[in-house]
Amino acid sequence: MKIGFDNDKYQSIQSEHIKERISQFDGKLYLELGGKLFDDHHASRVLPGFLPDSKLRMFQKINDSIEIVIVISATDIEKNKKRADLGITYDEDVLRLRGEFQGRGFMVGSVVITHWGGQPAAVAFKQRLERLGIRTYCHYLIEGYPHNVELIASDEGFGKNDYVETERPLVIVTAPGPGSGKMAVCLSQLYNENKRGVRAGYAKFETFPVWNLPLKHPVNIAYEAATADLNDVNMIDPFHLEAYNKIAINYNRDIEIFPVLNALFEGIYGTNPYKSPTDMGVNMVGFCISDDDVCVEASKNEIIRRYYAATNKLALGACNDAEIKKIQLLMQQAKISTDFRRVTTAAKGRLNETGHTSAAIELQDGTIISANSSPLLGCSAALILNVTKHLAGIDHDLKLIPESMIEPIQHTKISYLGGHNPRLHTDEVIVALSVLSEQDENCRRALEQLPKLRDCQVHSTVMLSDVDQRIFKKLGVQLTCEPVMKTVKR
Repeated sequence: MKIGFDNDKYQSIQSEHIKERISQFDGKLYLELGGKLFDDHHASRVLPGFLPDSKLRMFQKINDSIEIVIVISATDIEKNKKRADLGITYDEDVLRLRGEFQGRGFMVGSVVITHWGGQPAAVAFKQRLERLGIRTYCHYLIEGYPHNVELIASDEGFGKNDYVETERPLVIVTAPGPGSGKMAVCLSQLYNENKRGVRAGYAKFETFPVWNLPLKHPVNIAYEAATADLNDVNMIDPFHLEAYNKIAINYNRDIEIFPVLNALFEGIYGTNPYKSPTDMGVNMVGFCISDDDVCVEASKNEIIRRYYAATNKLALGACNDAEIKKIQLLMQQAKISTDFRRVTTAAKGRLNETGHTSAAIELQDGTIISANSSPLLGCSAALILNVTKHLAGIDHDLKLIPESMIEPIQHTKISYLGGHNPRLHTDEVIVALSVLSEQDENCRRALEQLPKLRDCQVHSTVMLSDVDQRIFKKLGVQLTCEPVMKTVKR
C-alpha cells in the first residue's frame, strides 16, 4: 500500500501536544473525543498509513495519566438506537467499549447517562451498570440548553448534575455515537470542578476536518461526504480568522456553538482561554501527511465509496436522496465521477462484455482482476478464486474447486436449507479451498494469498449479500456496489 501518512510522527507530536494542553490548566483536562478511538477506518482510508487504532496507540504513551468516561444519552437508550456499522444498540456498545478499553490497559472510571428524565429503559440500564459494579452518574436536561447561559452556569443548571468523580489529570470523554452529550458533560465538570477550587480545562479531539488543510482539499471533502447524513459543512473558522488573521478549517456545528461556549466559559471562569473553536482542538494530523498526492487519491476514492454507500442505503429504503445529492455536489467540488475509481469501470466493462453480474479488484500494484457470475459461483466468489490464482501464479484455466464438490453444496443449500440462490458465496468458496488445501498444493497456495487483499479496492455491479460483504470486510477490502438489487433465483 502506498503510504501518505507518518503514523510514528503523529503518535509522538499528538501526545506531546495533549500534555502541553494539560499543563495550561490546573493539571486537569477534559478531552472530548469526537470520532472513534480504536476503529477509525475512515481515517485509515483517507490517510494511508494512519492505523485504525492510531489514536489508541498514541494515548497508550500517556496511559498512566488517562481516565475514560463513557457517555450515553437516556433518549438513545429509550429509542434502542443502534450503531449502523456494528448493528448493536448504544447501551450494548457502552459495555463493548468499556471492555475494549480495559482490555488495552486503560482505566474506565465511570459511565454518565445524559438527558436523564427517569426513562424506564434508562433506569433499567443504570441498574444493570450498578449491578456490574460500574460507577454511574446522571446528567439532566436543562431548559433552554445551550443558549440559556445564566441558567446553565448555575446551581440549577450544571450544578444540578451529578459530579463525576475522577482521579487522573486527563479525562477522555467518549460515547458510542454523536448526540450523546459529551460536550455538555465536559462543561458540566468544568463548572463543578471550579466550585471545588479546581480550574480544569476543556479541549476537543476530532481528526476531521483537518484544520490546516485547505477547505476544498479532498481529505476535508471526504469528511463532508462521510457526514452527509448529519449535514455537516466544512467552513473557514471566522473567529480564528478575526483573532489571528489566519485561515483554519472547522465545521458548522462547532462554529455555530462557539459564541455559546464563549459565554459559558465566561460564566464559569469569567474569561475564555480560547479565541476560536479551532483553538479548542488538539488535532495534529495535518502536520503528519508525508505524501499529499497519495492522500488526495485515497480521499477521492473515499468520496466515491461514500456515494455508493448512500445509493445502496437508498435502494434499501434507509435514507433519502438529499444525502446522495449532497455527495454528488462534493464529487463535483473534487472534480471526480465514479469513473475515477478504476474498479468501477472494470466491473461495468465485464458486465457489458458477459451480460452477467460482475466484480473487479485493483491490487496494490495497480493490476485489475475481474470476474462474473456463473451457474456455480456468484461474482464475488468467482473474483476471490481469480485473484488468488493470479497472486499465487496458478494458471487461470485451472479449476481449484471441482464441480463435483460444488454441486453437493448447492444441493444442500436449496434442498435442506431452503435457499433460493444455488451459487456459492465467498465464505463457501473459502471453506471449500480450506478443505481441499490439505491434499491440494494449489488450493493451499491460493488461500495464502488472502492477506494480500487488505486495502485493495473492489467494485460489484450488484449489491452483494450480507455474507459476501462481511467476508470482504474481514479481508480488509474497500468495497463498493452499484445500487442494483440481486435478482433472486427461484
